[in-house]
Amino acid sequence: MPISSYKPIQKALHWAIFLLVLACYGLTYSGLFFAKGDPGRALAWWSHISLGLLLAALVAGRLVARLALGAPELPATMSGMEAAAAKGAHLLLYVLMIGIVGLGVALTWLRGDALTFFGLFTLLAPVAPNPELARLVKDAHELCADAILIVAGLHAAAALWHHYVRGDDVLTRMLPRR
Repeated sequence: MPISSYKPIQKALHWAIFLLVLACYGLTYSGLFFAKGDPGRALAWWSHISLGLLLAALVAGRLVARLALGAPELPATMSGMEAAAAKGAHLLLYVLMIGIVGLGVALTWLRGDALTFFGLFTLLAPVAPNPELARLVKDAHELCADAILIVAGLHAAAALWHHYVRGDDVLTRMLPRR
């Protein structure tokens, strides 16, 4: 039986991931307001890593929920090309979310740093520091971060277009019930 809306857990994960991506992106640039060696800069970096690890857990949960609970059917008014674009955008967002986390973990370890989750636990680097490879991974991590914002922006624009121009339920399926 087709479902007409996402389940509450899927909606909660969607919006939590959205906020975490924005927070991680913002923290990247907040470090620029502090001089090297300033505790504020270290706090921004530590928070970025901790939120990135939380993002990894929520993305994993989102994937499990998607596989277990499915997704609502696309509106019958969507053309084949629109449906393919919607499915492709969702797939690309999942790939970027997984990629950005994996690259972030690799970058941290290649810099010789440990991963810490809000000081609750620490994962030491299983590899030796490699500054050259770290620079390449950093570039890929930043590219994924920029790409995820662009794709998510297009995703949001499409949802708003569906809501205000098409008048279908694409947007409301992901909004909390009132």
